[in-house]
Amino acid sequence: MTTQTQSGSSKRPAEAPPSGEPAPKKIHPFFIKGTAKPDEPTGSFQWLAPLGKNKTCLQGKNLEPKCCSKVAAFDLDGTIIKFTKQTSSSSGWEWWKSAVPAKIRSVVEEGYTVVILSNQAIKPGALKQWKEKVTSMASKLQDVPFWIFAAISRDQYRKPMLGMWWEVEKIFKAQGVDIDLQSSFFVGDAAGRQYKNQKSDFSSTDRKLALNIGIPFKTPEEYFLDLPSHTNYTLPGFHVSSLPDLPAVTPTLSPIIPRSRDKEIVLFCGYPALGKSSFYFRHFHPANYIHINQDTLKTRDKCIKATREALKRGESCVVDNTNRDIKTRKFYVDLARDEKVPIRLVK
Repeated sequence: MTTQTQSGSSKRPAEAPPSGEPAPKKIHPFFIKGTAKPDEPTGSFQWLAPLGKNKTCLQGKNLEPKCCSKVAAFDLDGTIIKFTKQTSSSSGWEWWKSAVPAKIRSVVEEGYTVVILSNQAIKPGALKQWKEKVTSMASKLQDVPFWIFAAISRDQYRKPMLGMWWEVEKIFKAQGVDIDLQSSFFVGDAAGRQYKNQKSDFSSTDRKLALNIGIPFKTPEEYFLDLPSHTNYTLPGFHVSSLPDLPAVTPTLSPIIPRSRDKEIVLFCGYPALGKSSFYFRHFHPANYIHINQDTLKTRDKCIKATREALKRGESCVVDNTNRDIKTRKFYVDLARDEKVPIRLVK
């Protein structure tokens, strides 16, 4: 449902009120409920509902992008567009280089799905202007279908973490399409490039994202301008690829999901940021185990209550907390004994 607004180049004089009656007060549209919907479709582009528990991943689409097995993924700022110093909220941008729009059109013709992945940890006022710039950019690409995702917080969606890419995979899987990683690629300016006589790259997050996904990477200069690769770059920080290739669990003869599929409690144990939640979503979520997490429920009592209720419904649970000591784990051991269900520890 859309909202219509009046427009015109000249104002019509207001009709005089009946004698003895006060003139009605004018009300600014801001105070009229439902008069404006800033995220309604504008031309070929529309913003969709934000993703994530805390709505920290914006998503939008231009036209109706087809899910192809090949994905052409791009950063936005400094790759497709660059901001200018104009004061207008929607006009303060231009193409990074004049070759950009034609190159993006050609990659669609070659059978790729265009996806834009952007980090935008900025204040609400600036974020509103940024969204207007995206809408303005889309108006210049009215014939180009694309998806855009933007991480607006420092969480799992922020590059080089894989949250935005996982959302892309969900969309494609819903259409029965598996992404061909070898044929896909990512283009971004945060490439960790080092220079002697000019400013080095501010970050290496785009190159790291491509490495984490497992797809080829190009800089804007390489992709849009066909310039040679700049080989002097650094990737500071922890390299997951340096870890040895080990099995997901030991002993390896014990299946992560029991074949019997009787209801049970799985108790995670470990420090924060060790990958417990990722392990749940990779292995237990597809098997319909209920996720119990104190970060969400806030108290241990609520976690225990939610676990008990799930068991009574006949559902298995994963208690995804640190559960660092015997005293804490005993609450769930006692619960398992009361409900006569097995319990196992994963740490």
